[in-house]
Amino acid sequence: MTTLVCTSASDAAAPPTQTLPYPSFSSYMRARHPVLLRTARSLTGNPSDAEDLLQTALTKTYVAWERIEDHRALDGYVRRALLNTRTSQWRKRRVDEFACDELPEPDPVPCGDDPAERQALRDAMWRAIMRLPARQRAMVVLRYYEDLSEVQTAEVLGVSVGTVKSAVSRALGKLRDDAELGFVRK
Repeated sequence: MTTLVCTSASDAAAPPTQTLPYPSFSSYMRARHPVLLRTARSLTGNPSDAEDLLQTALTKTYVAWERIEDHRALDGYVRRALLNTRTSQWRKRRVDEFACDELPEPDPVPCGDDPAERQALRDAMWRAIMRLPARQRAMVVLRYYEDLSEVQTAEVLGVSVGTVKSAVSRALGKLRDDAELGFVRK
């Protein structure tokens, strides 16, 4: 004979307690995160990429959590996931260089395109500009370095457009006659 078991109404109405599907995964992750992040950094060399790599490996570990029988070997499992994920990323990377029959040669550099010569020319030009009278120097800088029009230069300095034209013309004449800039005309 079977006996009936009666439960109280309060027990029947109580919602079931909700547990995390993998309660030990979060504790494992919190405990081992710094060590695993160091491993990921050694694989990538970039802290941001290492965090992404670790997150991907931990996601794979979370999905396989129930299948992992020996939880003492979790570090090995996650390290293998890190390595496999990094290898997959490495294989998928974009390659911008392609093998070809002929090596591309850079265009020949003109004689005057040496960076040291360009810097020497800039330095000589600034020294020559600094030798101009203040008003002419201001107009040359506004016209050619700030790329203002003659009208804009006149407005900034509060002079007429004709004054800008004549002063810039005289300044350019002085720069053409400057002995230090003579090597440019050769």
